[in-house]
Amino acid sequence: MGNPSESTERLAAFGRWLARERELRGLPREEVVRTTKLAPGVVEALESGEEGRMPPRAYVVGYLRAYAAAVGLDADEAVLRFEEAAAGPAVPAARGRRAGASARTVAALALAAAAVAGIAWALLRS
Repeated sequence: MGNPSESTERLAAFGRWLARERELRGLPREEVVRTTKLAPGVVEALESGEEGRMPPRAYVVGYLRAYAAAVGLDADEAVLRFEEAAAGPAVPAARGRRAGASARTVAALALAAAAVAGIAWALLRS
């Protein structure tokens, strides 16, 4: 994971993106507040990207969807951008390979156990 200052900068960049997209469409913040029925502080917090001002994460997704609809953005894209900004870079590939290898190992062991059980059952029946 990145350090806290990287996370802070990613969230701030996300907030700037939201504000810029709203401004490009010529919408004042007050109109977004009126359309979404979100508190002005919530809209300001989303656009600031300041983690300390953000609502609890469980609410952010719904707020972002409402914001995106009011501004004319794709809601899924807005949520995905927020999640990437909040979570940071994806898991490194090497880690993913180990997880995949682990799943293959479990599958191979399950197959081997099924084969042994089948052979034992056949021997007991004869």
